[in-house]
Amino acid sequence: MVQTQSQLKAVYKDHAETIIGNCSCVLFLGGKERSTLKEISETLGKETIDLFNTSDTRGSQRSMGVNYQKLGKELMSTDELAVMDGGKCILQVQGVRPFFSDKFDITRHPQYKYLLDSSKKNAFDIAKYLSRRLTVRPDDVFESCELEAPPASDAPAD
Repeated sequence: MVQTQSQLKAVYKDHAETIIGNCSCVLFLGGKERSTLKEISETLGKETIDLFNTSDTRGSQRSMGVNYQKLGKELMSTDELAVMDGGKCILQVQGVRPFFSDKFDITRHPQYKYLLDSSKKNAFDIAKYLSRRLTVRPDDVFESCELEAPPASDAPAD
């Protein structure tokens, strides 16, 4: 999971494209980073639009004209993606046309009550967790196993 493609390229350099190519799902939650917007816009593809123009010229002689054109337009341009509503997202799943959707409201999830957002008592205290000691009681049962290490290899270590 990354926030922007530039983040991925900064860490993985030339291998970033391989990582992106192996992603069968892309969830775009919004953003303003140029290379990510460009990639999402290109991946969404284009739509065909019909352009209909009429002209009416008045002078000594009146002239009228009608012009029909079919044009290709990006489904969403980079500037449209940059100002996309914060409550919306775009999901691209391999083998399926991308779709524009509402983001899920996590407060409606049945497990929401266990999140820190729901209650501060759900906070995880790492210091408290690490300071706990395992206590062994007299009636605890343990299984003892004896393991042998494999023989050391004569090959030099790297």
